[in-house]
Amino acid sequence: MIPAKFDYVKPSSVGEAVQALASGGEDAKVIAGGQSLLPLLRLRLSYPDLLVDVGALDELRGIADLGDELLIGARTTHYQLVHDPLVGEHCGILAEAAATVADPAVRHGGRARRHHGGPRPGR
Repeated sequence: MIPAKFDYVKPSSVGEAVQALASGGEDAKVIAGGQSLLPLLRLRLSYPDLLVDVGALDELRGIADLGDELLIGARTTHYQLVHDPLVGEHCGILAEAAATVADPAVRHGGRARRHHGGPRPGR
């Protein structure tokens, strides 16, 4: 099936992404890779007015030590969680859990945001 019509924006910064989402209101959705959202669009189970593609925003990738907490970017892959020394030192159970997700090829591209309690796209 062909998805319903929607506008598509590929911002060049997190700030632009936030502005696009704010202007799109409740009918705007974020897409990074599309593994979960694209099938919903094709089946017309989700029909956003606007898709904001953050897949190229490297600002959303990585792990930082903020003193008493770790900041894990939304585009950080399972592979990065498994191999990052900060995660291993401060949150070893997360590294262990990420190591069990699918197979190595999926871990290289799969992001932790959705798999560890993040909202499902299209809802």
